[in-house]
Amino acid sequence: MAVTEKAVTEALNAPRRRILRELAFLYARLGITAFGGPAAHVAMMQDEVVHRRRWLTQEQFLDFLGVVNLIPGPNSTEMAIQIGYRVAGWPGLLIGGICFILPAALLTLFLAWLYVRYGTLPQAAGVLYGVKAVMVAVVLQAIWSLSHTAVKGRLLAVIGALAIFANAFGANVLLVLFGAGIVALAAGKAAGKSLRSKVSALLVPQAPLIFSTGGLAAAPFGLLPLFMFFLKVGAVLFGSGYVLLAFLRTDLVVRLHWLTDKQLLDAIAVGQVTPGPVFTTATFIGYLLGRGPGAVVATVGIFLPSFVFIAVIGPLVPRLRKSVFFGAFLDGVNVGALALMVVVTWYLGRAAIIDVITGALALVSLIVLIRFKINTTWLILAGGLLGILVFRSS
Repeated sequence: MAVTEKAVTEALNAPRRRILRELAFLYARLGITAFGGPAAHVAMMQDEVVHRRRWLTQEQFLDFLGVVNLIPGPNSTEMAIQIGYRVAGWPGLLIGGICFILPAALLTLFLAWLYVRYGTLPQAAGVLYGVKAVMVAVVLQAIWSLSHTAVKGRLLAVIGALAIFANAFGANVLLVLFGAGIVALAAGKAAGKSLRSKVSALLVPQAPLIFSTGGLAAAPFGLLPLFMFFLKVGAVLFGSGYVLLAFLRTDLVVRLHWLTDKQLLDAIAVGQVTPGPVFTTATFIGYLLGRGPGAVVATVGIFLPSFVFIAVIGPLVPRLRKSVFFGAFLDGVNVGALALMVVVTWYLGRAAIIDVITGALALVSLIVLIRFKINTTWLILAGGLLGILVFRSS
């Protein structure tokens, strides 16, 4: 059953302290259990804040998803910050982001300490064997649910199909999202100013963003240069953890010689296998370079821009949705973002479903999610336990 505006209003009429406590508990739990990357994180958030708590309607959730895909930084973290602001104002903005980031950062810090002490990473293959298969089902269920709201007609269905095709063949993510929005806007024949001037107005705010890694001269290691480097990364980086790998290697390995290739790959691996934001890779690197202070400086640097972006843009989203012009553009961006989730899920599935056991686990998880609407956390724990048992018996 669809969540209505009235249901959301009733849910958010609870005392502010109670909502803040629930928000903190929710995102702390997701920070511990949200494996699988941004698409999986978004799927879990959608289940929790739309279906279970009724803090947002499907349309509001999709609007937030479309907006965070258009700005730099970790999308799932920005979703946590944006949702926190929507349900509890400025305190919610801080609590949502910090509680999602902190558990993953602390776990990454612990793994970095082990790495420095023992020279290797703890093996977590068994846990990931089961968890990844479950996460495929979680994301598929979310895509199916969100598609009913995002795909409002044949035009948006065609735009979504074209976006899937473009993403699958490696087109620039930002260009695909803007292209989907502009096509939807053009087809909607919004009244008022000319289409050219309206599209220009949308593109101008994006112009100052930097897409290269240049501009950082070689320098000896220090906490301030470390902070400034990760601040730059958080402010300009679009894309997945694999894009982050290329971005970091250009400066930290090739230009500054602060890390070796092996250390960088191990840092990226930790970001991928731990729950929560992949950008906690910065925590690992910061610890390798500057121990505790370095970990803190790197973590704050890479995540700080996300808080700033959402603080500026977040309050505008409900107003923009009411605009005929921007509403049409956002409809296109939303189906583009959903198309990106489809493509990411395809690659996630290829990596996660590697035999009969993982295939059966993903299928059973999907059926359980659709039929019984069980909390995703329990499925993740069950998948991790099954993975450990399978590895021990092999």
